[in-house]
Amino acid sequence: MNLPEWTKPGVYGVVVGAIAATFLGFSWGGWTTGGTATKMAKTFANEEVTKAMVPMCLDMAASDPDRIGKLATIRKATGYTRRKAVMEAGWATPPGTEKPNSDLAVACIEGLDLDAS
Repeated sequence: MNLPEWTKPGVYGVVVGAIAATFLGFSWGGWTTGGTATKMAKTFANEEVTKAMVPMCLDMAASDPDRIGKLATIRKATGYTRRKAVMEAGWATPPGTEKPNSDLAVACIEGLDLDAS
């Protein structure tokens, strides 16, 4: 069987083009694998749920009868211990769960007016 003279360069061109398109698509084109897309979606969903729960945290803080004492403890704390203090105050525990959420505690700290006296 005799193949046309252009067959070999044509096949090479197709293979090199496919490899180049794949490389450029994943590096510059914004393509992702299914696993990466799933991770991104879960991260985005967790962030949005946390943002949605911040008003609940602030409401729990506002209606807490021991608000003044807990806020004083939170103000004294620094860094990650501040997050821990909010979690121990019970304000970062979403309804229906028993454990506080550390991401919610961090977001709640930003919403609390800790600089006011």
